[in-house]
Amino acid sequence: MKALVLGCGNIGSVAAEDIAKSLSSIHVVIADKDEVRARRVAEKIGRDNVSWAEIDAGNRSELVNFLQDFDLVMGFLPGKLGYGLMEACIASGKDLVDVSFMEENPLTLHEKAVKAGVTIVPDCGLAPGISNLLVGHAAKRLDKVEKIHIMVGGLPEKPLPPLGYVITWSPESLIDEYTRKARIVKNGRIVMVDALDGLEHVDFPGVGRLEAFYTDGLRTLIDTFKSVNVNEMWEKTLRYLGHAEKVKMLRTLGFFDEKQIVVDGVNVSPRKVTAKLFEQKLRMPTVKDLVALKVEVSGVKNGKKARYVYHLLDFYDEKSGVTAMARTTAYPTSIIAQLMLKGMLKVKGVIPPEKIGMDDELFKRFLEELKNRGVNVVEEAG
Repeated sequence: MKALVLGCGNIGSVAAEDIAKSLSSIHVVIADKDEVRARRVAEKIGRDNVSWAEIDAGNRSELVNFLQDFDLVMGFLPGKLGYGLMEACIASGKDLVDVSFMEENPLTLHEKAVKAGVTIVPDCGLAPGISNLLVGHAAKRLDKVEKIHIMVGGLPEKPLPPLGYVITWSPESLIDEYTRKARIVKNGRIVMVDALDGLEHVDFPGVGRLEAFYTDGLRTLIDTFKSVNVNEMWEKTLRYLGHAEKVKMLRTLGFFDEKQIVVDGVNVSPRKVTAKLFEQKLRMPTVKDLVALKVEVSGVKNGKKARYVYHLLDFYDEKSGVTAMARTTAYPTSIIAQLMLKGMLKVKGVIPPEKIGMDDELFKRFLEELKNRGVNVVEEAG
């Protein structure tokens, strides 16, 4: 069997190594538009079951033809290419596990995926991803779900100027997080709010005082729980104090704008310039990071109020040199891909992670595999 890892940046490269080590019988091909980067990642992994290839995922016909040779695809592309990859996998009849922060709703391709006989698991990283599985698991244990609250953040172990933040993933996706309006549920209705709004201060165990603000991380949860009349549902991003105000200033001044402006006779995209500067100034490989996640689901069970709360706190891995963000994003993708290759996830269509969380056996296996990699989820019930 052959698995394709499409996109080999900070997250994709870790996922490629994990699945190659975990399933030595599987041949893993690492593919990227950047031939040098793909080859470098494959050589760094240094396993006989790993090779590399060059592919432009933005070329639809080329991508569909390229996918024909694989049994499963793992997608780590920028959000603007994510939906196209899903369509290409359906057209080529290939299963997909994906983490791209796409603007489109992946569930709109469900019927096409069913007809093609493929399984697609979108948003299968940290949040959305692990958060969705935890929500699904808690929701199944309640007779009625009333509130779903998610807080998550990838942070340096200590706040660093100028933003109290370092880049551990795609700067383009980070800008998407700060500019894309967030869907939340308030008083049982879906409403749109600006990213960075809803600011509050929270105390996270093991980290300290942080701030939290709305981002568009509910994703498929909106559709999954639309029919059960959840009263309140939101996702907030965690950062060190003062971060939101500084980012709002950049957004207000136009640093995240797509529309080009003319500078000395040259058309320039402020967003692209900002992404490049974020990459240069905020990418600090020597700075250790952490990931903090809290998921709280409350409602009614056996006629009484009940709630389930999950905490995850993960740190930079000194031994492997893998960031906490890569660990908590890449490992879920690799684990779900392995379950699919082993035939444990048989249902066809676009299957959001929360649906996997509702399957007790798959959920148990998922948490066990995370724990084997040193990523621990702690649950409290009340």
